[in-house]
Amino acid sequence: MRGTTMMLQLLVGVLACLGAVMVVEAEDPYRYFTWVVTYGTIAPLGKPQQGILINGQFPGPRLDCVTNDNVIINVINKIDQPFLLTWNGIKNRKTVWQDGVSGTNCPIPPGRNFTYHLQVKDQIGTFMYFPSLQMHKASGGFGGINLYTRPKIPLPFAEPSGDFHLLLGDWYKAGHKALQRTLDTGKKLAFPDGLLINGKQKGLKFRGDPGKTYMFRLSNVGLSTSINFRIQGHKMRLVEMEGSHTVQESYDSLDVHVGQSLSVLVTFNKKAKDYFIVASSRFTVPVLTSTAYLKYSNSKVKASMPLPIGPTTHVHWSLKQARSFRWNLTASAARPNPQGAYHYGSVKPTRILKVANSEVKIKGKLRYAINGMSYVNPDTPLKLADYFNIPGVFDLKTFKNKTAGGPPKLGTPVVGLYLHDFVEIIFNNVEDTIQSWHLSGTDGWVVGYGPNKWTASQRRYYNLVDAATRYTVQVYPKSWTVMLVPFDNKGMWNLRSAIWPRRYLGQELYVRVWNEEQSYFTENAIPANVLLCGKARGKHI
Repeated sequence: MRGTTMMLQLLVGVLACLGAVMVVEAEDPYRYFTWVVTYGTIAPLGKPQQGILINGQFPGPRLDCVTNDNVIINVINKIDQPFLLTWNGIKNRKTVWQDGVSGTNCPIPPGRNFTYHLQVKDQIGTFMYFPSLQMHKASGGFGGINLYTRPKIPLPFAEPSGDFHLLLGDWYKAGHKALQRTLDTGKKLAFPDGLLINGKQKGLKFRGDPGKTYMFRLSNVGLSTSINFRIQGHKMRLVEMEGSHTVQESYDSLDVHVGQSLSVLVTFNKKAKDYFIVASSRFTVPVLTSTAYLKYSNSKVKASMPLPIGPTTHVHWSLKQARSFRWNLTASAARPNPQGAYHYGSVKPTRILKVANSEVKIKGKLRYAINGMSYVNPDTPLKLADYFNIPGVFDLKTFKNKTAGGPPKLGTPVVGLYLHDFVEIIFNNVEDTIQSWHLSGTDGWVVGYGPNKWTASQRRYYNLVDAATRYTVQVYPKSWTVMLVPFDNKGMWNLRSAIWPRRYLGQELYVRVWNEEQSYFTENAIPANVLLCGKARGKHI
């Protein structure tokens, strides 16, 4: 009996050791990077100018990782201004401290560093990073993020033979400091000087073998211009959009609005030669164009004119295309369960947020506002003020859920929501220009687009079955767009205009997603390396 007991104890001990080993082995991988931010001379439009480089590169290095990876990035700031990077579309689950915007993080001072710890939890797809402070984005510092699915999770398409990440965007020959001075004087920016593809106006080549299929990841990293993308003689099969697989429709060209990302598959199934890749501006006069080349590996023939024609100022064309995007209800996402298992159309919203953009004058200067309030950054990040219970930084009563009211004013609007609130966000655009809105920390289903002003009767036309999910959504001129959003990520999250001059001059707010539970199940602890500034300076964590 005693021998049997000893054997059982030994077996339990062995199993416990094996379990410990299994736990260690099951920890998600870590990837370490050091990024040094400097100025350097670049000439994307032929004129030398000062650019913001990361490790000497413009654009910055591409960040490749796999679902659930722990990505550790030590950012060393060697420019003459405070600096932050934000990770457009990365949800930073339970750790808003890594979002890299002024409402959550103190800036990295010149000569200092900050180490971001991103866990790309349960995400796949195409994303990007860029500077979030001032007008730094106008001088560079941006790059692509590719999140690959784990090996055991099936893709809803054959594995491509390779992929390319194309960073599309408008560009100014003037640097960020000059553009910022223009905005600070109350003037609008002039028309952009050109468009870029991966930092160049023309000449880039993307090579592939005949008969093979490649993924082209597209991100609009520009300041204010929607872009149409197309490849001469080739169809593009849309397969992923901002972290979700889509129903696979083929397109001759695709609109990519400011702040948006998507992925297409292109098969090299034409005559072996070179073909033009074209990016052109949308809703602008004149039309800006940038070109590159799709090059067959056995090509001996140069690309020939004319360039493939794309849409220009046609709003209805873009609206019709946007309505064609659908969520793939049978595809696995970052986990084995189908991404379409969430029956969002049967969930009743707990809150309705109405968001109206406007161009206003405050004290005689140009500003941009949401519901009549133009955002002003306090010296203390909102998240730090919330964590340390510092009074006088923000007030949850400042946001007015009315799209019309009194004269415009400056303020620090913060919307208060509870964790797991399911919110209908109605974006109303009464202006003549296209808008683009980004929501950090989560994404939502874009259930409807329509002309004129939104009314409750429009709900009957919502797509409540297979609407595409997005974290950046366009609102067409004199039109509305509606998203249904599950706020299931605790934190202080930025809702901003992705059109950067508008954001710089106040068109943003924050959403405080909160519950009383102090637990790692809902929010991670404040990082030990957190930077403290403003009224939080000298506080102890």
